[in-house]
Amino acid sequence: MNTQFPATTERSAGSTSSSANDFPPALAGERFTFDGLSCYVAGQGPPLLLLHSVNAAGSAAEVRPLFNHCRSSRTVFAMDLPGYGFSERSDRHYSPRLMTDAVHAMSAEIRRRCDMAPIAGLAVSLSGEFLARAAVERPADWERLALVSPTGLDGHKARWGAPGSTRRIPGLHALLSFPLWSEALFRLLTRPAVVRYFLQRTWGSKAIDETLWACETRSARQPGARYAPLHFMSGGLFSADIHRVYERLTQPVWMSHGVRGDFTDYRSQGVVEARSNWRFDLFRTGALPYFELPEQFFPKLDAFLRRPQRSAFVGEASRHPRR
Repeated sequence: MNTQFPATTERSAGSTSSSANDFPPALAGERFTFDGLSCYVAGQGPPLLLLHSVNAAGSAAEVRPLFNHCRSSRTVFAMDLPGYGFSERSDRHYSPRLMTDAVHAMSAEIRRRCDMAPIAGLAVSLSGEFLARAAVERPADWERLALVSPTGLDGHKARWGAPGSTRRIPGLHALLSFPLWSEALFRLLTRPAVVRYFLQRTWGSKAIDETLWACETRSARQPGARYAPLHFMSGGLFSADIHRVYERLTQPVWMSHGVRGDFTDYRSQGVVEARSNWRFDLFRTGALPYFELPEQFFPKLDAFLRRPQRSAFVGEASRHPRR
C-alpha cells in the first residue's frame, strides 16, 4: 500500500529564517512545505526536480551547484527527502516505498505549479533508485532523468528481486535503533571529523566542499536526524529489484559518475548499457562531478536537458565510459 501524502497543502512563501538551533536554509530561494515535505524553488522555465543523496547527514545542500546553475533556464525544485533537511524527521519506517511516494507527491505539486508540464529529474546516488521507480510507476510525469553516481549497479549480483523488496539486513535496524545507545551511536557517527572523513571518501580526495561539510554537520544535529539514516545503514533503503526498475525506464536517461572514491564500482552497468534510451559519461572526479568539474559537467547536462524528448538520442549511440 502506498504511503499517503494528502493533496491539501500549506505553503510558506519566501525565504525561511534560521531555526532556533541554527539550521539555516541550504539553498538561496523560496522554500515551501506541504504534508511534511520541504522543497526549495527558483528560476523560470520547464520544471526540473533535484534529489539529494541519502546518507547520515544529507539534505538539499548536496545539489547546491546544480540548483544555482539550472535556475537560469529552468524552474528548479530541490526537495529534502523524508527524514532529511527541513522535511519531517519522525520515527517511522523509512523505505523505498516511503521515499518514492514522497517523489510522487512532489511531482504532483510541481506539475500543479507548472501547468501540468512533464518534469526533468536529476537524482544523486541512492535517490536515483527512488526517482527511477517513480518514473516507472508514473511515466507521464517525467520527460527525462539524469542519474549521478546511481546505486544498484555495483558488483556482479543480479538485482531482480521481488517487486518492492529491499536489501535490509535482518535484525540490524533493531540493533542500531535500540533506545539505550541509538542516539549516542548516531552522534558518534556524525561527529564533524567523521562527516569530513566520509565526504573525503565521496570525493576520493581531501579537497571537499567546505560549505557542504558545514551544512551536513549541522543537519546531523537536528531533532530526529538519526531515524532515516539508521534505516539507510541497515540496508532498508536499497531496493533488491532495482535492475528490474532500471530496465523498465522508457524516458531518456543520462547516467554519469566519477573514477575516485568509494562510488566507482559499476560492474553491473551492462544491465542497461545496451538500452537505446540510456547514455553514459565518465568524469575524472569523485562521486559529485558537478562540484569538482562544473565546466565539464554542466555543458553535458544542459545538452541533455535541451534535447527534444522524442529524439533525445536519435542518431547518437550511447557513449560508454572508458575505464
